[in-house]
Amino acid sequence: MSYMNIEDVDLNLLKTFEALHDESSASRAALRLGVTQSAISAALRRLRGLYDDQLFVRTGRGLAPTLRANQLKPVISDALDKCRQSLAMIDPDAGRYEGRSVIVGLSDDFEVAYGRRLIEEVARRAPGLRLIFRQTHSQIVGRNLMERTLDLAITAGGFSQRLLSRQVLGEGDYACLVDQASLAEDQVTLTLDAFVAREHLLVSSGGFIGITDEGLAGLGLSRKVCASTTHFAALPFLLKGSQAVATIPRHAARAIAALSGLALLPCPIALPRYPIELGWRTPTQMDPAVIKVREAIVATFA
Repeated sequence: MSYMNIEDVDLNLLKTFEALHDESSASRAALRLGVTQSAISAALRRLRGLYDDQLFVRTGRGLAPTLRANQLKPVISDALDKCRQSLAMIDPDAGRYEGRSVIVGLSDDFEVAYGRRLIEEVARRAPGLRLIFRQTHSQIVGRNLMERTLDLAITAGGFSQRLLSRQVLGEGDYACLVDQASLAEDQVTLTLDAFVAREHLLVSSGGFIGITDEGLAGLGLSRKVCASTTHFAALPFLLKGSQAVATIPRHAARAIAALSGLALLPCPIALPRYPIELGWRTPTQMDPAVIKVREAIVATFA
């Protein structure tokens, strides 16, 4: 689209493009925009002609964006965000968040521990604004933000790119989860020997070596990892009825123990604390919706 022909273009098509890219479905895009599915189909035909590309192709799981669509998404979303910001300058309180969504990247330990409180805090600060939680971690979060698949992210670091901003939310440490039935009556700790003797469940994005192994190696010890999972939320199902122990971030251990009845125990080895950080693309710091969610995240962690 060039300056010469922009007057001939219905800019509402850009809202349709954004909805289709976010929702991966014509029917869901129609619901989001409050129009009929036939109107979405007609808009998609016009978009395809405008950009000379299929843009979205049908798959078994809905509509998948083409390479051109993925290239267009950050440009179009940026343009729409600037329009929203300009309207907020005129009337900052007139339902400006209705229909807006902000994508927050985080691993499921943060989602389990803080997700509900964050939803409630955002609802209080910005009625009508919706959150989308997507999985990420420190090794990929910078790329996720720069590729605009996330608006904000909460991880243990990973925000080193020049165009990213970050804010420290706090520090994390570790605790252990075990099946209460595997403990003696009134037992509230594990000795180091008992800790090493048990099988261990590891939560990791890959491999069988974690921070606990590094801590044990410093003591000349090792453990037996019986299984590894990528999901903290799976731990109640994997630990119940076993003698296994999982050493995970304390915030997740506390939340999981509260709902599952698993026993929460201190870790018998000293493990290094780690920073919990909030990151975002620096150019988005003027977007009122992103600002509101950032403020809600800081308040939730505080």
